[in-house]
Amino acid sequence: MADDIARDFADRLLGWYDRSARVLPWRIAPNSGGVPDPYRIWLAEVMLQQTTVAAVAGYFARFTERWPTVADLAAADDADVMAAWAGLGYYARARNLLACARAVVAEHGGRFPESETGLRALPGIGDYTAASVAAIAFGRAAVVVDANIERVIARHRLIETPLPMAKREIRAALAPLVPKGRPGDFAQALMDLGATVCTPRGPACAICPLMTDCRARGRADIERLPVKPPKKAKPHRHGLAHWIERDAQVWLVRRPDKGMLGGMRALPGGDWSDARPSESGIVSVDHGFTHFDLTLTLVRREAPPQGPDAAAEGRWWPIADLDAAGLPTLYRKLTDKMLERDA
Repeated sequence: MADDIARDFADRLLGWYDRSARVLPWRIAPNSGGVPDPYRIWLAEVMLQQTTVAAVAGYFARFTERWPTVADLAAADDADVMAAWAGLGYYARARNLLACARAVVAEHGGRFPESETGLRALPGIGDYTAASVAAIAFGRAAVVVDANIERVIARHRLIETPLPMAKREIRAALAPLVPKGRPGDFAQALMDLGATVCTPRGPACAICPLMTDCRARGRADIERLPVKPPKKAKPHRHGLAHWIERDAQVWLVRRPDKGMLGGMRALPGGDWSDARPSESGIVSVDHGFTHFDLTLTLVRREAPPQGPDAAAEGRWWPIADLDAAGLPTLYRKLTDKMLERDA
């Protein structure tokens, strides 16, 4: 009986996916006969963490054009990869991306491991990425759970335990439903269903292939599922950045590898703290990080960098060419505001 229920669930879902699958640059269309490229699947999954498909598409195209294989990426200069990543956020992912690519080349001859266990042993690959690559790239019957899938299963099974505690229940409910045939398409079908039909607001239940046995169907409070924990107020921090200019160039530094925006080019400045800066600046911007909000104020400094290590700590960058510096969004916002002020 349980096998019949699981088979029916998968058949309905995959039938819908065959008709309605999204066209994505890293995806092999269902029933096309194409062979997934593990490198492209892995790269897309890392980029998509906490980021939307719309935001990732352009980055994915540029990365795969510049570094078409994992060996190409492994051989890339760190600064080039960090600059190409600028704007995607969560910059530790970019550092892990390089570390993982280099481990695949150095330890696995340029071929990704096919099992979840082998994938999890690589730098920066956690349970979700290991399961998704194993399922989509290698056809392993892995239990893949992203935010879209959480929503679909929490509603279908009427799981009212708040997240993150509900994650274990969601995995337990999904595990027996994963088919041995087409597990990658099954995972991608659930992702697509959550992204296009079982949406956070206004789900289109009438066209859902799973509606006949969805326990939340018809409930007025369906949108509250999955139940999220109450939001905590984020602390607000302040910081200063320095605008040091000469001969139409501005001094940029590279932030330490560890910590916020690690390894990225940025304007120089001090630490961020809870205290407001005592000096007023030229311009300031507000920026939200995952765990805190920041107000960063720009102050002009006339003196260029001093000391024997100045050249190693940064470089003069043409102001007219700042777009090519690969500044993270925070500093891009600040420099744009500065240049608008001086225009």
